[in-house]
Amino acid sequence: MKFDNEQLLKYIGACTSPYHTVDTSLQMLLDSGFTELSLDDEWQLDSGSYVVNVFGTTLFAFHIGKKPEATLRIASAHTDFPAIRVKPNPVTTVKGYTKLNVEMYGGLIENTWLDRPLGAAGTVVLKGDNAFDVDSVLVDTKRPIAIVPNLAIHMNRSVNDGVKLNRQKEMLPIMMMASQQDDNGERGFVDNRNPSLFPDTKAQYDEWSTFLADEVDCDPSEILSYEMTLYPAEQGCVLGIESDFISAPRLDNLTSCFGVLSGIIQARKHNANGVRCAILFDNEEVGSRTKQGGAGMLLPNLIKRLYDALGYSNQEMDSFISKGFMISSDVAHGLHPNYPEKNDITNIPILNKGLALKIACSQSYAGDARAIAIVKGLCEEAGAAYQIYVNRSDVPGGSTVGSISSAMLPMRTIDVGLPLLAMHSARELMGANDQEQLNRLMNHFLGGK
Repeated sequence: MKFDNEQLLKYIGACTSPYHTVDTSLQMLLDSGFTELSLDDEWQLDSGSYVVNVFGTTLFAFHIGKKPEATLRIASAHTDFPAIRVKPNPVTTVKGYTKLNVEMYGGLIENTWLDRPLGAAGTVVLKGDNAFDVDSVLVDTKRPIAIVPNLAIHMNRSVNDGVKLNRQKEMLPIMMMASQQDDNGERGFVDNRNPSLFPDTKAQYDEWSTFLADEVDCDPSEILSYEMTLYPAEQGCVLGIESDFISAPRLDNLTSCFGVLSGIIQARKHNANGVRCAILFDNEEVGSRTKQGGAGMLLPNLIKRLYDALGYSNQEMDSFISKGFMISSDVAHGLHPNYPEKNDITNIPILNKGLALKIACSQSYAGDARAIAIVKGLCEEAGAAYQIYVNRSDVPGGSTVGSISSAMLPMRTIDVGLPLLAMHSARELMGANDQEQLNRLMNHFLGGK
């Protein structure tokens, strides 16, 4: 059966913030027969498939076969992506234009976000009965609500020579025209709420609070906080005369999440032996040092909790870990035909030639000779095309969560990922044939013997 890239694009379209990535992924696993667990509860485990929502933006799923001691295999990816995040108290107005005060999340290519219709997605936290009893609600506008307009070339004649954007001044999106102005053209408050919906509310709120309240269907006074991501509202697409490419936002790293989910679903479908785990971390793009990130104690604690619930001792668990294997999946740099000199001279990933095994003697990518050999064998067994990626010796590349995770949980680990062009752009480009190769590897690794 030919691989259906439309399912990948549908997944990317739904995953407009880390919260929505976890929510969408969780629903996929529940629909596939997984049982949801809570971090708050004591776990009673037996053979079966389970999933845990970790703080809303990280997901841990695992399958326990008939012989849990047989193998430990873990696949990881990350739910976050470079984006624009809305600050608290974000509304500011210049001469009647209402703008949002924002900050940049991760290493985004700033100019690619100009002139793009932007939607908003994330979570809004509402008052409860007491300070610890609050309610989180997911929000996705599913429509563009803001834009960062470019400056006309007539006002910046050197724009095509390259422009450095000031994040605090030139990256602020406009979202509306102010309905009322003072003598200086600055905004005076206008309550745009539907009076029939909030008849008894006297307080004054800015346009952003009113907008969020309308999205959630609550009074603005109920909103305590939020985490909102602005995302490119245009959908991904297959393109090229021969449909060779996929252009979409958030390919880094939703392609990996999609592959990892496919693998853990296969583990349940084939009732794979041993313990097979999938973890989708948050905060990789900002260093991973968070409670829900790969540089914290989350993964080691979850693995210990799993084996504790199955009745194994710490020594037995340490033995399982030492014999285990982990694949960390994050995207790689494909050769750019306009800049071929940017790649290594002998290890050159090409779009549509398969997934990349990412190797670095600095250990910015995890791996050793044995791990590389193992994953090559897995690819060959799975019929998954693969390539080797190494950075140019004079051009340091990025890093990912693989080395961090293997330091926190000492087991053999390898970094892999799909080659992309325009990584960290508002829209990235991948080969239309490559997702299938990653899925084949993950299906075999997590779902095979």
